[in-house]
Amino acid sequence: MAFPNIYLDHAATTPLLPAAREAWLEGAALWANPSSPHAAGRAARAALEDARARVKAALGWQGEVLFTSGASEALALGLGRAKAERRLVSAVEHDAVFRAAPDAQVLPVVGGEVDGDALAAALAGQGRAVVAVQSVNSETGSVLLGDGLVPFSARSDALVSRVREGGGLFLADCSQSAGKWALPDADMVVVSAHKLGGPVGIGALLVRDFAMLEPTGGQERGYRAGTENLPAALAFAAALEAGGIGQWATSEAQRLAFRDRLREHGEVIQPGVPCSYIFAVAAPKISATAMLIRMDAKGFAISAGSACSSGTLKQSRVLKGFGIGEDLAKRTVRVSIGWSTTPEELDAFAAALAEVNA
Repeated sequence: MAFPNIYLDHAATTPLLPAAREAWLEGAALWANPSSPHAAGRAARAALEDARARVKAALGWQGEVLFTSGASEALALGLGRAKAERRLVSAVEHDAVFRAAPDAQVLPVVGGEVDGDALAAALAGQGRAVVAVQSVNSETGSVLLGDGLVPFSARSDALVSRVREGGGLFLADCSQSAGKWALPDADMVVVSAHKLGGPVGIGALLVRDFAMLEPTGGQERGYRAGTENLPAALAFAAALEAGGIGQWATSEAQRLAFRDRLREHGEVIQPGVPCSYIFAVAAPKISATAMLIRMDAKGFAISAGSACSSGTLKQSRVLKGFGIGEDLAKRTVRVSIGWSTTPEELDAFAAALAEVNA
């Protein structure tokens, strides 16, 4: 199958790193079920536990690691099984958060940050709360939490401290930042392998202490049922050890220069603190749908928001949560850069964007 000439939808999924591909193939040779008691099963179990330890070490995590089928399941596990009576989530979380916690209290986002007063008032309610906030927004690239390329630790630490002082648990969705930045000091962290150069079909819920979760039975220490995906776990670990996508084909300066070029032909929407690899761009006149069609015809793969919701005709809930008006939202597409994106590809896209909006 032929793919577009230039792929700029890395926030949806990014190509496998060579080390991850090699590890996956090696893992496929360990075909036994890790839960089987015989010698082949024990060998598979040993490889799985080695992958778990490697993921934990690569992420610098001091707690437990539960492998899942991806970020959506990790969110469902963390929000659904946390020993808490209430769920509080920011207004700009991924749709998977709202599917996992449909009755959650929604916290407004002001200026690209969770409203501190609203959070404090919500925490003062009856019953323990688990609070879910993403590190980097998948539609705009706005940073709500994070460390690494820029010093955001003070911001995330203040938010986590407020939740803990209120007796709550803090869940950080780091799907768009793990493998790029250090993890925030959260009680639970969600990680997705295919966003950082690993394979589709595996992720992890990092838990500071198993006592925070109600067990469900089955595999993964009794917290997740289903045969473990050993080849993917090995590839996940290999991707992280290869640097995740902290090793880019572009420099930070080149990505920021690209953002400036986007501003010449549209409005870059990044409320609050921006990252340098996900950009929401509003065309001056044409709709997002028209933009996608025209850019696709020119060989560029971009999207109109997160891959899980971009097929709908409704206004983006995320953009609305950031306070973006409906007219602007209808003209907004997402451009996201990955480890394999080259400076030449960014130049080509900027030139094509100028033609489309001429």
